[in-house]
Amino acid sequence: MANLSDLIISHPEVQSFEGLVELVVAAARGGERFITFDIKPDYRDTPRNWEMKLEAAFYWGDKVQR
Repeated sequence: MANLSDLIISHPEVQSFEGLVELVVAAARGGERFITFDIKPDYRDTPRNWEMKLEAAFYWGDKVQR
């Protein structure tokens, strides 16, 4: 199970929501089966529907329109 907080803490070089989306896609490709949104991303470009976008990225990968 991937925790959003773990992804963010493990990758301090990521400075945008788009970068976080790429991390989420990579976690799914790496074999993670579930993701939990235990914190809200604190990036300037974080959209209001961030949970939906990250969930779609996790389950659908690069097939999702961003």
